[in-house]
Amino acid sequence: MKNKTIFVACDTSNLSKIKKILTQTKTKKLKIVPKFGLQFFYSKQGRKFLENIKSDFWLDLKINDIPQTAMSAIDSLKDLKKCKYITVHANGGLEMLKAVKKEVIKINKNIKILGVTVLTSLNNKSLKQIGHTKKIKQLVLKQAGLINLSNCDGIVCSAQEALIIRKKYKKLLIITPGIRLPGDNSNDQKRIMTPVDAFKNKVTGIVIGRSLTNGNVKNNTKRLIDHLNQ
Repeated sequence: MKNKTIFVACDTSNLSKIKKILTQTKTKKLKIVPKFGLQFFYSKQGRKFLENIKSDFWLDLKINDIPQTAMSAIDSLKDLKKCKYITVHANGGLEMLKAVKKEVIKINKNIKILGVTVLTSLNNKSLKQIGHTKKIKQLVLKQAGLINLSNCDGIVCSAQEALIIRKKYKKLLIITPGIRLPGDNSNDQKRIMTPVDAFKNKVTGIVIGRSLTNGNVKNNTKRLIDHLNQ
């Protein structure tokens, strides 16, 4: 199982809870990498904590702006030495994706840039409300083409689209949020899948949040290990 990367979503601004999640998800049986999003990064203690963290982490900012601003945002993160993944939004367009990848090479060649496609909280009805005429799978495939053309390292999409992406783009990292352990509440997620089924769809790694971080974190981590061993 160590070749399967599990990203644990640390979606809280409570530093004590963050430390608890990091401690209680530690295991030799899985490769677990913390993912920090806007809630923690924007918090008073969050940015400072990430400056000094000892483990590799993913910074999930979903940068989406004009190319120059996106480049400047990347440059402002250069002090976060253990950051290994940063997300940008495919909606920013090809030029922004290229600019971000070019800038990250300057500050830290080890950082992987992941392009976010259609959020897993959306479905086809949601896309229609926004104004998109394509179905989700069509739009994600289109966005994957931009991400691949920009030389970014990977794509963030639901596990439901992962297989069609893998068939066309063999080398892209494919990271899938919207992951739930069997029987868990889907909450605000629309396009969900279990960890086992996601890895069957050829994903590189999965993002799992509330199934791990709600309640007893250590017990939830054991549930995940048992599930992946089935």
